[in-house]
Amino acid sequence: MKNRFAFQPRYFLFWLVYFVAAKAVFLLYHWARTVALPTGTVPRVFGYGLRLDASAAAYLCVVPFAVFLLGSLLGKRFPLERLLRFFTAVAVVVLAALTTADLELYRAWGFRLDATPLQYLSTPQEAAASAGSAPVALLLGLFAGLLVLGCFLYKGVVGRLPELPAGFGRGRAALAALLYLALLVVPLRGGLQQIPVNQSDVYFSSVPFANHAAVNVPWNVVNSIFLQNAGPGSYAFLPDSTAARLTQQLYAPTAPDTVRLLRPGRPNVLFIILESFTGKLVGHLGGEAGVTPTLDSLSRTGVSFRNIYAAGDRSQKGLVALLSGYPNQPATSIIKYPRKTERLPHLARVLRGQGYSSAYYHGGELAFANMKSYLVTAGYERFTERADFARPDQNSKWGAHDHVLFARMLRELPQQQQPFFITAFTLSSHEPFDVPMPTRFPGTDEASRFRNSVYYTDHVLGRFLAEARRQPWWANTLVVLVADHGHPQPGDSPNHAPEKFRVPLLLTGGALRPAARGRQISTFGSQTDVAATLLHQLQLSATDFRWSRDLLAPAPAAWPGGAAFYCFTDGFGVVTPAGTVTYDNVARQVIERDAGVSDTQLRFGQAYEQVSFSDFLKK
Repeated sequence: MKNRFAFQPRYFLFWLVYFVAAKAVFLLYHWARTVALPTGTVPRVFGYGLRLDASAAAYLCVVPFAVFLLGSLLGKRFPLERLLRFFTAVAVVVLAALTTADLELYRAWGFRLDATPLQYLSTPQEAAASAGSAPVALLLGLFAGLLVLGCFLYKGVVGRLPELPAGFGRGRAALAALLYLALLVVPLRGGLQQIPVNQSDVYFSSVPFANHAAVNVPWNVVNSIFLQNAGPGSYAFLPDSTAARLTQQLYAPTAPDTVRLLRPGRPNVLFIILESFTGKLVGHLGGEAGVTPTLDSLSRTGVSFRNIYAAGDRSQKGLVALLSGYPNQPATSIIKYPRKTERLPHLARVLRGQGYSSAYYHGGELAFANMKSYLVTAGYERFTERADFARPDQNSKWGAHDHVLFARMLRELPQQQQPFFITAFTLSSHEPFDVPMPTRFPGTDEASRFRNSVYYTDHVLGRFLAEARRQPWWANTLVVLVADHGHPQPGDSPNHAPEKFRVPLLLTGGALRPAARGRQISTFGSQTDVAATLLHQLQLSATDFRWSRDLLAPAPAAWPGGAAFYCFTDGFGVVTPAGTVTYDNVARQVIERDAGVSDTQLRFGQAYEQVSFSDFLKK
């Protein structure tokens, strides 16, 4: 018979074994990446991950151990076993759900489940649409399997709670229970060392996937919630004065002469943000040919920026970078904090002060990821979103497809007071890549469906622009075309890879000077630089956009070819003509570094993240 006083250690062991099994499920689900790991790495994933697994197990034991202590004091009249089983059952369901969600989200996002999905709780329909390409049947089967695993492990490792031995008083039983509760401090902290365990303690490999696999998911979720409110020390790499000096080099004043692309006067601005348009599918950027014929044609008749990188990897992050010229954060997003976004500059607000009317068009829910609070604060005069489209036109899981959105804009723009600043955000090239057109690229895999969705949006964009050229307002309109972020597909790029962040940026429209047409700009830059570039073309000040620089002005002396900083979960990359360096903030080590990249470029990236995150905290 099992000893009653072994119950608490057995209960801790139950959770520890469950987490080890969940880690095995993760490695099997991502088998292609697992078999690509260097020999001997998989056992080390389990070995290094054990400290976080033990810490998570200890946190889950705190409540049951306290209940066990109370039950030992109160005796048989206290429903101890029922309460313990109820708590465990609920915890197993929650953890199985987190583990299952993490399996697919890692494939799509490239990082382990954290607090990011909490941003989408207010719009569950849209969040579900993001997972439209997931193998639902397989994931449900794995979820059920994890529930069954929890049940069998509990019966085999923990079992029923034995009675107190004869003659053993409640006081002594409570004292033993209290001792086990106190001992939880050791695994909670990850050992007896001075600093409690953290993610970096399980990072052991130069291969990011190996480090990610070692992380415990529930521990990571809770930890990331606290990291969202982290202090400036979380990303402190250099003395503050040094970091500020290095960062400022990119924004140092240059000669005031910027290339003039526009005809005289105050043009309308039509700012179109293209969902997930990665440079990997844009022919004129060296990507696959034939997927974006409209953009490729415009690169020959408009102005094409060849080396632009998204500031981050989510729509809400791209929105802030483009419209406010503001960098992203490594473990959260400023759009979650309306108090902070109220203090950001915004193109719509600046242009409204210059007499521009404004409107924002999107076929989906503006509340998604808290985008609406940011846009309302910006001062747009009119919004068009999913609820404003007829039900038959809402033929996408996200809302109205892009051809419906563009058709509405064509009807309404003639009535828009000029000059206008119109922002439109497409959505059809978002997962699940469900588009209303015959298949252009054969195949049912994710990359093929993604190609088809990008081709569809590019096609309907071309039809929109062709019709717009016949409108009276076109002659005095500048059209800005830019992506909100890139995409892992095609090629399933790693989360940190620079090709995942490279995006198109084009200018077209009747307001362009004839001499500007066909111009190619090779300067390296970020989405954050679009704001200053646009404002200077309109001959307006961009002083408030301190994280934005004019891509058409002479490059700063320290970075003669320009530079682009991008941010991914707990890491960053810096791209210059010399190459790319990517850095893992948790492991505090370089992920990849091209041969021509200097130490100065790495220090600049560290300085940029340090200073921009400190600025975020002060907002």
